[in-house]
Amino acid sequence: MGSWQDEVRGALDGLAYGARSALSPSVLHGAAVELGWLTTHLAMYPLGLVGGAPALPARLNLTGLGPAQRGLLVSDIQAAGTPILLAHGIIDNHTVFAMMRRHLVRRGFSSIHTFSYSPLTLDVRRTAERMGREIEAICEASGSDRIHVIGHSLGGLIARYYIQRLGGDARVHTCVTLGTPHQGTAAAKLLPWPLVKQVRPDSDLMAELDEPAPDCRTRFVAFYSDVDQLIVPQRRARIRHPDLVTSNVRVHGVGHLSLPFHGEVVHRITGVLAHLDEEPRTA
Repeated sequence: MGSWQDEVRGALDGLAYGARSALSPSVLHGAAVELGWLTTHLAMYPLGLVGGAPALPARLNLTGLGPAQRGLLVSDIQAAGTPILLAHGIIDNHTVFAMMRRHLVRRGFSSIHTFSYSPLTLDVRRTAERMGREIEAICEASGSDRIHVIGHSLGGLIARYYIQRLGGDARVHTCVTLGTPHQGTAAAKLLPWPLVKQVRPDSDLMAELDEPAPDCRTRFVAFYSDVDQLIVPQRRARIRHPDLVTSNVRVHGVGHLSLPFHGEVVHRITGVLAHLDEEPRTA
């Protein structure tokens, strides 16, 4: 275990890294976009405090559907009917996925659910166990053997732990992560919060996720931004594991909080989920 001097040194390193890039044009543009989305999201945030978004039940007939929805159902009824679980970040709620949820529905995805947890959560492992129970309930109710998970920030790490360490690869076909600290983040050294400590680069949780995961069946798609303010350095939002089938997708000029709202990101996610048989390549 490192001394308090090591923790202070790590925190200062993170601050220095942020200071070096804070005035670059891409960061300033990303900050402006982030502020706009943050303002919108703050207006919606209270709606997420009164309960989770209602699940959208499977709907496999074409009545009343638009061309895009009809197209997905006709071309790949299995893709359209595969349940999707949305998992938010540490101090957020399901409203962060409002735009993505609408886009998924327009594209014809018919079974969308949300996974919520308290910001007072103390452990990724226990939260991943609860995610597993919710996924089992969704699969039982829908009759589907597989599910997709889209996780923003810590939500993506919870999903990865469930898949990689709790046998969740038997259920999760595709796991999409947005700004998730897969390799930890130096920014976590700034806070002594127990949950935040788990996403430090040298944490026990990070070491556990580095352990072998032979024959993992889930495909991963990890979106990471070159101006992410919370993942320090930004490349730590990529998945680097020899046993995981992974595509790391770099997004330019989009802040951490804006990733679930960004049109290009949302469009690429719906494209990935519409094709169940494509395996991404590690980048």
